[in-house]
Amino acid sequence: MRILVLGGTAFLSAETARQAVAAGHDVTCFARGSSANPPDGATWVRGDRALGAAAYAELADGWDAVVDVSRDPVQARDALEVLGPVTEHWTFVSSCSVYADHSVPGADENAAVLEPLPEGQPDSPETYGESKSAIEHTTLGLVGEKAHIIRAGLVSGPGDGTDRYGYWPARFAANSETVLVPDITAAATQIIDVRDLAAWILRSAAGGLTGTYNALGDVVGFDDYIAESQRIAGTTGHHVVRPSEDWLVEHGVDYWAGPDSLPLWLPPDHDGFQARSNGAARQRGMVLRPWQETLAATLEDERTRGLDRPRKAGLSRETEQKLVALWLEQQR
Repeated sequence: MRILVLGGTAFLSAETARQAVAAGHDVTCFARGSSANPPDGATWVRGDRALGAAAYAELADGWDAVVDVSRDPVQARDALEVLGPVTEHWTFVSSCSVYADHSVPGADENAAVLEPLPEGQPDSPETYGESKSAIEHTTLGLVGEKAHIIRAGLVSGPGDGTDRYGYWPARFAANSETVLVPDITAAATQIIDVRDLAAWILRSAAGGLTGTYNALGDVVGFDDYIAESQRIAGTTGHHVVRPSEDWLVEHGVDYWAGPDSLPLWLPPDHDGFQARSNGAARQRGMVLRPWQETLAATLEDERTRGLDRPRKAGLSRETEQKLVALWLEQQR
């Protein structure tokens, strides 16, 4: 296939381009290259999507497949208007953040979604779900008959720059100090390996799959994930304290992501956020490796990048030690 990846330098788009090259496809990456280069073997067309429709002028000569991971509705529309008419298959990687309700475990693609971000309103981190919803809407309107819309969940594996999934195995591997873990025994985790998602994107494009699908891993209990993180880190003897959720909130610990957070710990009414149905995608060729394999590869990547490096998500060691000491003092 002749494939155009809009991006190709970061995480999922880079992995998709890398696998496409390895499979023998003719791959072009359209990217600025401000932080990284596309994989070897791909043709690199330098460009800036912020320049509008004119940015795609030298790309409008026909593609078997286009893959777009954009979060900017304006940039996504520009690409669709120029490239949609000369493309046979269009993949848009959306997000399960488009769903309006995250409280129901097992919800599928028929669940209600957020209203699209109004045209002209700039996207922001706070409107991520609405932005993705807007791009879905535009994609269906312009190339609906050849569109594959992928509502991805948390994507992880080697190269994950969010620092969320790798926090716990890296934390256990870092040292023998007491580890603070949220007391969320019944919680779910749901991760898709970036390598599996990229492979499904390419298989679906080759097979002409269209429609909207949740691209998610299987549900894994949080405690099973923690236990496996300890096992692969070789630290099953670590002492762990498990403060309640209320105590963590009271002491300024954040949910999910960002500084002073506990990754994969979700706010109230998010029981379905990491427990959605992936059945439709499974039935249409999405293949998932064992989650333990993804976790092991993630820890290997964490070791390579440095277990004690500054992180985008998780507790700093100093903050964790203070919280552990306070918790133990209050339990006496």
